[in-house]
Amino acid sequence: MLELRDIALIDEAQVFSHRFAASAITVVVGRNASGKTRLARVIAGLDAPARGQVLLDDQDITDSAPGQRSVALVNQAFVNYPHWSVRRNLASPLVAAGRSAADIEQTTQAIAAALGLSELLDRMPQSLSGGQQQRLAIGRALAKGADVLVMDEPLVNLDYKLRESLTSELRTLLHESGVTVVYTTSDPRDAFALGDEVLLLADNTRVQAGTPLMVYEQPASAVAVDLMSDPWGNRLPEGSRLRLVRPEHLYLQRGDGQDHEFSARVLSRETNGSETYLHCEVQGQHWVARLDGLIDVPVDTSVALYATAASVFEFEAASVG
Repeated sequence: MLELRDIALIDEAQVFSHRFAASAITVVVGRNASGKTRLARVIAGLDAPARGQVLLDDQDITDSAPGQRSVALVNQAFVNYPHWSVRRNLASPLVAAGRSAADIEQTTQAIAAALGLSELLDRMPQSLSGGQQQRLAIGRALAKGADVLVMDEPLVNLDYKLRESLTSELRTLLHESGVTVVYTTSDPRDAFALGDEVLLLADNTRVQAGTPLMVYEQPASAVAVDLMSDPWGNRLPEGSRLRLVRPEHLYLQRGDGQDHEFSARVLSRETNGSETYLHCEVQGQHWVARLDGLIDVPVDTSVALYATAASVFEFEAASVG
């Protein structure tokens, strides 16, 4: 069990505590400068927290050196030994641990098979694709046999299609490994694709945690709405209250009499082929509606946007950071 107890990632940050579910994947979602990398480095022992403790199986490892804690780290800038073959790269943590030759070979073969690298064991890293090199870096981390695997935006530098295929492979591989995984990302879609749990992070502190669906459907704040939305939630200040609607929860047709209606002026339109994004002005606020399919709505016309009552969130405006 990995636990952060009364921790402050930096001096000016708010203190928080969090327990990561054992043998599960916790996806940490935050924007740039939210503290994701700082959190990863604190868990791995590369940085010290400003205050508080890091515990693993109830043992305080806050002051333990990286090599003395059962934590492996994979960065977005993956690092492999360039002059060693794939086989030797995978075997290196096992050799360092003093494992027997037979055990090293068996474990190396098993990890290579799980990562789709079996046919590449005699290749050098520079001859691999970006996705293969990242899988090799992950394999080296798994070979370390650590209780905790921290992955700091490991797929961010890969193209979209490669990210999509690797994400699916990763979830199966990580669950089969039985390791506790902390996976940081700025993309809320990763929370649903990979996560058993999600931890939202902003301003170097915890915003909300729970299962991805619970946090998505029951956000605790406007910040939580934004972090689980892509693009961010649409805002409508109304006196002391603030209403928010996610772009994907807006429609051009009314569903029933309980729906909320918003008068909008279309500013621009864009599409990615399967979806249409309408950029609109609603009561002086810039809104985005993410609609299924190719929608031909003329620019500079007025439309009505609808949202179900359950998809309109309301918070005290004074509590919004």
